Amino acid sequence: MDKDIVPALLETIEKDFDQRTFNSPKLKKSLIALKNKKATYLDVNDFAVEVGEILADVLSTNVTAEVLPDEKMYFNIAERVLDPTMKKNYELISNFAVDVQTELNHAAGLRIKGQSPLVNQDRIDGIVNRVSSGEEFEKIKWIIDEPIINFSQSIVDDVIKANVDFHAKAGLQPKIVRRVVGRACDWCRSLEGSYDYREAPDDIYRRHERCRCTVDYKPGDGRKQNVWSKVWRDPKKEEKIAQRKKMNLKKGVK
Repeated sequence: MDKDIVPALLETIEKDFDQRTFNSPKLKKSLIALKNKKATYLDVNDFAVEVGEILADVLSTNVTAEVLPDEKMYFNIAERVLDPTMKKNYELISNFAVDVQTELNHAAGLRIKGQSPLVNQDRIDGIVNRVSSGEEFEKIKWIIDEPIINFSQSIVDDVIKANVDFHAKAGLQPKIVRRVVGRACDWCRSLEGSYDYREAPDDIYRRHERCRCTVDYKPGDGRKQNVWSKVWRDPKKEEKIAQRKKMNLKKGVK
């Protein structure tokens, strides 16, 4: 009977990951910014990229063809190694992002806690399926490198989206800023800019592999909530209803 390599492999990965994240100067810098109440989503993005790069490097170092049975990444091994480690990335990054969002809320006079999205299990499953689908691990090993970093950045995007939607429904006027980093492609440059919630393009949170563009968000201080009824509204839904009413009026005139 073949020996189960996962327990020892997972223990080594988690030990290396914990040690490197604990000693990371970049992560310490981000945590100091949060402690001093000066952290923004740019700090959160740096935090996410660093955590993602550390995990990708730890996986690449420890998960090799030599340690795998038949030099293949079987599904049961990929799932048991990647699922818990990627979920740990989610917890680290989302917790930091929510803490930063909470401080941004307080700075804007909003005594509400930052919202945390659910972990994107589909993305985790997608990486597990892709890395376990190849016959030769060495040819498909890249999937536990850049896609892991991309997944880590997407956690920040998911936190921002959750809070933007929450604030818009609460009657605020969220503003989202997307910035390009380095030699960005034409598609990324087309998304660069500052947008009101209603005007933001559908792709504002999307990113391709090796994309380091940042999405930044501040809740601002302008409130539009009906203080008497406390009714929460969905601005985008209301806008679509208003557009349909206009179309119906035009049809009636004709």
